[in-house]
Amino acid sequence: MTIEEVQNEIIDEFSMFEDWEERYQYMIDLGKDLPLIEEKYKTEDNIIKGCQSKVWVHANMDEEKVNFTADSDAIITKGIIAILIRVFSNQHPKDILEANTDFIDQIGLKEHLSPTRANGLVSMIKQLKMYAIAYQTQLN
Repeated sequence: MTIEEVQNEIIDEFSMFEDWEERYQYMIDLGKDLPLIEEKYKTEDNIIKGCQSKVWVHANMDEEKVNFTADSDAIITKGIIAILIRVFSNQHPKDILEANTDFIDQIGLKEHLSPTRANGLVSMIKQLKMYAIAYQTQLN
């Protein structure tokens, strides 16, 4: 699936819920299904700076596609990174770099986060794109 197709799928899923309590629960459930980072990658180098909670992200490239694993010590934050990884994992670095993140506004996520979590969301996106830059450089 393309990034846009995954984003549209997420928009459709979030539109099925009546209120934000149900959406938060869904995000928590997504976090439980997150491809977890191996313990050896839970290092200071893999912590996303700018997040109130601890969020670890590891990336590797397989057949010219970037794959991410992650974990967090907070359940909502774990759900947020799970959504982002679902969108960006198993995609070409160039596609990750060119992708917009308007779907976040379309599902209403940013407006329902505390300012510190919203800043953390921006930091997570930035870090995932930084990995994509590094891998795109390797491909050139």
